[in-house]
Amino acid sequence: MEVKAFYWKGDRLLLLDQRELPEKESWLELKDYREVGKAIREMAVRGAPAIGCVAGYGFLLGVSSGEDPEVVYHTLKNTRPTAYNLFWALDRLKRALEEGKDVEREAIAIEEEDYRANIRMGEIGQELIPKGARILTHCNTGALATAGWGTALGVIRSAHRAGKEVFVWVDETRPYLQGSRLTAWELLKEGIPHKIITDATAGFLMRKGLVDCVLVGADRITKDYFVANKIGTYALSVLAKAHQIPFYVVAPKSTFDTSSVGEESIRIEERSEREVKFVKNVSIAPEGSPALHFAFDVTPPENITAIITDEGIIRP
Repeated sequence: MEVKAFYWKGDRLLLLDQRELPEKESWLELKDYREVGKAIREMAVRGAPAIGCVAGYGFLLGVSSGEDPEVVYHTLKNTRPTAYNLFWALDRLKRALEEGKDVEREAIAIEEEDYRANIRMGEIGQELIPKGARILTHCNTGALATAGWGTALGVIRSAHRAGKEVFVWVDETRPYLQGSRLTAWELLKEGIPHKIITDATAGFLMRKGLVDCVLVGADRITKDYFVANKIGTYALSVLAKAHQIPFYVVAPKSTFDTSSVGEESIRIEERSEREVKFVKNVSIAPEGSPALHFAFDVTPPENITAIITDEGIIRP
């Protein structure tokens, strides 16, 4: 069963509220660009490609209702600072509006292009996956994070459908638990064998010889191939390098920010400490203890075996 995170209905956007998963499949009906911005900021939708698509429809809702395009653009642009697809999609739609193009057609094109890119990455990437591979993945990089199919999880899905009998170790991905809540949910729907692990288990699995490769997504890739992704990705890259395990990044060309160079050019989002100290509104830490919550980290190119894109594989 293929998962879909959002649907454009011509005058409104239907959005699967990922905060409610896996307990409940709840849909938000968004008719205003401010509602779209709130949904992005509060992580009802997440995953760089999905954020880009949804922000595009938010821009369309705003300008179609007669709002000032600059206000709409900057409101949506300021929802999340790290995911590059957000800026890429908004810039593209703003340019389409200025050039007198059909903005709705452009927003739909962004979604369709992302889906095709994911299918292509799955085809390209699965060639690197050996039969019976035990794959470790981090965060959620499936249909929920994209226009459909997925990036890193899309490669896994393609390998599964090619009959490669893969098995997936699912990092829980603290503190927001995108792995245990979302990736496991998608794998269950697809019938792909997997087990959820705590993030701290990954290194020991590698030492025991139970991991054949690591597949992760990306939220931004610089011109010189520094990769920003969900916090914990850098640690996995170090562990994989130490154990001589292939570490693959999977991302469409819309995630590449060719205007930025080096790690310091990436703005890392710092989110509320509440997400660290609470799970589903249940406190798991002393009230008086402060917490640090970087939402992303940066993996240097020397730790990456290859980057799988919709136009081919980039190697060192």
